[in-house]
Amino acid sequence: MAPVQQVSMCNHNEIDDTIGTEINLMERQVNIEEIKKRIMKLNLANGNVMNSHDKSGNCDRQDNLKGPEGKVLVLYTGGTIGMVRNEIGALAPIPNIFVDTVKNYPYLHDRAYADKELNNSGSLVLPITGTDNRRIIYDVLEYSPLLDSSNMTMDNWIRIANDIRNSYEDFDGFVVLHGTDTLSYTASALSFMLEALGKTVVITGSQLPIFDSRSDGLSNFLTSLVIAGNHNIPEVCVFFGTQLMRGNRTSKVASASFEAFASPNCSALAIAGIKIEVNYHSIFRQSALEKFHVHKVLNRNVGLLRIFPSITADLVRAFVQPPTAGVVLQTYGAGNIPANREDIIEVLREASKRGVIIVSITQCSKGGVTDLYESGKLLLEVGITPGSDMTPEAALTKLAYVLSKTDWDINTKRHMMRSNLRGELTTCSVNGQFCQVEDSDLVKTVSLRGDGVDVSQPNGDGRTILHLACCEGDLKIVRTLLEMGANVHIKDRFNRTPLTEAVENNFHEIIKLLLQCGAHLHESSLVLGEKLCSAAACGNLKRLQSLHIAGANLSLSDSSGRTALHHAALHDRTATAQFLLEHGADLKHVDLLGHTPYALAQISGAKNIMKILDIASNVSNSKQFKNIA
Repeated sequence: MAPVQQVSMCNHNEIDDTIGTEINLMERQVNIEEIKKRIMKLNLANGNVMNSHDKSGNCDRQDNLKGPEGKVLVLYTGGTIGMVRNEIGALAPIPNIFVDTVKNYPYLHDRAYADKELNNSGSLVLPITGTDNRRIIYDVLEYSPLLDSSNMTMDNWIRIANDIRNSYEDFDGFVVLHGTDTLSYTASALSFMLEALGKTVVITGSQLPIFDSRSDGLSNFLTSLVIAGNHNIPEVCVFFGTQLMRGNRTSKVASASFEAFASPNCSALAIAGIKIEVNYHSIFRQSALEKFHVHKVLNRNVGLLRIFPSITADLVRAFVQPPTAGVVLQTYGAGNIPANREDIIEVLREASKRGVIIVSITQCSKGGVTDLYESGKLLLEVGITPGSDMTPEAALTKLAYVLSKTDWDINTKRHMMRSNLRGELTTCSVNGQFCQVEDSDLVKTVSLRGDGVDVSQPNGDGRTILHLACCEGDLKIVRTLLEMGANVHIKDRFNRTPLTEAVENNFHEIIKLLLQCGAHLHESSLVLGEKLCSAAACGNLKRLQSLHIAGANLSLSDSSGRTALHHAALHDRTATAQFLLEHGADLKHVDLLGHTPYALAQISGAKNIMKILDIASNVSNSKQFKNIA
């Protein structure tokens, strides 16, 4: 599926030209007004979660939470940040010592809490502070071999993307520890490869290792963990110094400074001071109603060519020869090349006609390309695509991504290169001039009409308008919020997501819509087992259906080892048992006392349950016999 373009604020008249999911603001006006009313209700309910609790009158147990926790996966790929000094005092990457070393630092690992609460799981945990919303528990996946970032390749980007995909539902956020030299390339590539991203990915590194006495690595690592575990910013970000920046807007600007990265054409997403101040309006929000997935293919036949005085046509011709499929052309100033070099212009024209996609960006660190000057207009005439204010790193990795989309024709690919897919560029449109504005989402577009709606900003309890809409069961409002970029993964301070609200109020269509947008059950197997068993004991068939639709395994057990089928048998819930059996519940599961569901049905005298269990057992045995035969 094609990525969805972000709506630009540059020119309100051009909203209808956006690609992907187009939004008719006039048709939504009624929904927008209703959303505003619900936001007011949400703010009034701040500090009172009674309106979010299950309203169906069931006897489900409440989640037994020892306190809110954020789970983060750290992908340690290498780089200075994890190095230690060897026997001669030189910095070196030494495998398999990072986690053990971290455990010796009390500001990186709360050993007492881990020993008491984590049951030797091997996870690390940050000490709680007064400024953190939740305790951060993190696991470290160390790469082998550890990579100097100058050795990083597209294969490594694909591996990182796959590792995030494989653990996506198990963690609230991700931190990638990376060398600084190619960090911006990796951040840019991942921003395109991670499609429909709904969780925070922070890439960080350092100029000095975490374990040095004077280090930027410690602060960068700690703050990245806190951001990834506490804040839902569904982008690939770079944290360095005090700024959280959009990854595909960054470049390394200093080789030895602690402020080594900058984002010259896009303001920071967050600033880390005494508190972490998030600029919610700057967050790029995907509005596609689809699950997170990874695009695992990149076209490697791309390159960067920088125009310089007296560059020869032969050099340019050699650069654009097959197998080259795409070129990022770094031009002078606002997109200029020598207008008197017909030989170079003809080479570029021929390459463009052959299907080579050539994207023009500026050699300047600030600003972008325009067609104000003669040479800039000339580039458009020969088929070169303007790249606005993209960084070289973003332009190159985006080109590799776009060219790998085999279902797009050449015109679509060129259109995508000048379109804003992940917040990587600022749309140019006002009188043909480059327009410096903040990247935005539909919420900002709506605010142009005086509505001022921010659908993902939480209240004091961490609850969003999507939580409330899912609690109240308004499918139209939920759909509108999701199309406006509302995030399905945000947890309130009671560890409840919008999906939790929909499940506990049995709104099946909303559950399906949330799942379509990538929502998933985040509770542990034990907590889900308790919920299933409680619903079965009460005969709450709707709740079991809700949990099943949401993806719960109906054979999960509670702390006694009993499944929902055990409890249905024990409490003689015939309809419940029938539903569980129809959906694959385990007939032969044994609880801690050695009882099967059938044994509990015998104990409780549940004759109807015994009959349907006998029938189900015979059917199961018959299928097994056929498989053996």
